[in-house]
Amino acid sequence: MNRIKFFREKIQMTQAELAQKVGVSQKAVAKWEVGKSHPRADRFVVLANTLHCSIDELFSEDSQV
Repeated sequence: MNRIKFFREKIQMTQAELAQKVGVSQKAVAKWEVGKSHPRADRFVVLANTLHCSIDELFSEDSQV
């Protein structure tokens, strides 16, 4: 499961809303969620803060969320 999508949906946020808060396009968020690309490292902190999780939780391979 894609963890960005999991945490985004958990807080009932749209891709467009997340994109605006992180400073990227909605298309970039969509690509992250399907694994076609990944967020740049300089976006990790704001992404985790926006999604109310830690960077470790966001990118962990552990299947338990």
